[in-house]
Amino acid sequence: MAMNFDELRNKAQDLVNQHGGKIEEGVEKAGEFAKQKFGHEAQIDSVVGKIQDMIPDRPKQDTA
Repeated sequence: MAMNFDELRNKAQDLVNQHGGKIEEGVEKAGEFAKQKFGHEAQIDSVVGKIQDMIPDRPKQDTA
C-alpha cells in the first residue's frame, strides 16, 4: 500500500485553514511552557512567531 503524499499534504493544509486559531493558541501555550521550563525567552519567542507566521489566517504584523 503506497502512501499518497499529495493527499496527505492537502488534508493537512485543509486542517490548518480550518483550525488555524486553535493551532496558534497551542503554539503560544507550548512556547510559554518551554520558557518556564528552559528559559531562553527570546529564542522561543522567535520560533513561536515564525510558526505563527506560517498559519494562513493569521494577520501579518509589522515589525518596524
